[in-house]
Amino acid sequence: MQWISDTSAGDWLRKRLDDPWNATMHDVVPHGFPAYARILHPGIVRSLPDRPVPTYDEYDAMPEAERLALVDQFIDEPVTWAETASAFGTTLHPLAQWQRIVRTPPDADWNLRLSPDGREFTGPMEGEVSPEMLSAIAGHLTTHTTTPDAGFAALWEGRGGLVGHMGHSPTRLFITFNDEPNHQAMLDRSIHDPLNNAFRKPTWQEGILSREISEGPRFRLPGRDHVLFRGTVTDFARPDWVLDVPWRDRSGEEHGFPPSAQSPSILWPDDHAWVMVSEIDYDSTIVAGSAELVAAICADERLEAFPIPENADLTWDADEVNR
Repeated sequence: MQWISDTSAGDWLRKRLDDPWNATMHDVVPHGFPAYARILHPGIVRSLPDRPVPTYDEYDAMPEAERLALVDQFIDEPVTWAETASAFGTTLHPLAQWQRIVRTPPDADWNLRLSPDGREFTGPMEGEVSPEMLSAIAGHLTTHTTTPDAGFAALWEGRGGLVGHMGHSPTRLFITFNDEPNHQAMLDRSIHDPLNNAFRKPTWQEGILSREISEGPRFRLPGRDHVLFRGTVTDFARPDWVLDVPWRDRSGEEHGFPPSAQSPSILWPDDHAWVMVSEIDYDSTIVAGSAELVAAICADERLEAFPIPENADLTWDADEVNR
């Protein structure tokens, strides 16, 4: 994959979106494909081996030693929407919404809910899929295009310090802990220093991508600006694709984090046979393509996916079944 400054390759896609936004998935997913698949992002379930997960009030009331011992017993695992719906006694269906699945009361936190059986469920990641999940999806995508070695990946510019900027504050901070007094004093000064920023000249704050790319042209869609890359879509069918993309987070690795890279927000091949969209506010990824492609994705046991109709409503309050 290589960055390209000419974003005209995405003009066809922009023309198939609703603008102004029309409260259907076609705010971000193009019209005009034979079929559509919705691939649900997994949530996280936390459990204890021999007791329900305590509420926050119960946890705060525990003696400190008991709290520390409890933390070591927590088991965090990915969880499907089907298992989540079973735990909460709700119905999973193609247009389900997570906050309805977990029976969120008005004004309550939908992202962290305790099920009747005492397990704690955390909502799916929005706008992002794991390297393994993308690899599974891409394995199907590459067999349903005549141009698997030529395509485009668009990344939303606003996630994870991807691009640099002119300013006073770093794109992101890596905080390290050190008992050395001089180090702590320097850290304390840096934390309070924003009070003086108004009198300083802005400087370039590095992002994951180079300054040339950060300041370069954007692939602009309604409400979303993206950095566009050109290359082979077959690369994403490998679980270790993060090692080779130009937006690999090498700064994070220098600070001790494992190799990582933002998953594409939009992916399509040269022949426009399909489009994959991981909208930043969606808890699912949408693939638009042929009926055969959608059937293959929905039949893959590694994925939790459903066929959905054109003009499907995936907005926050669209789940009519679990009201």
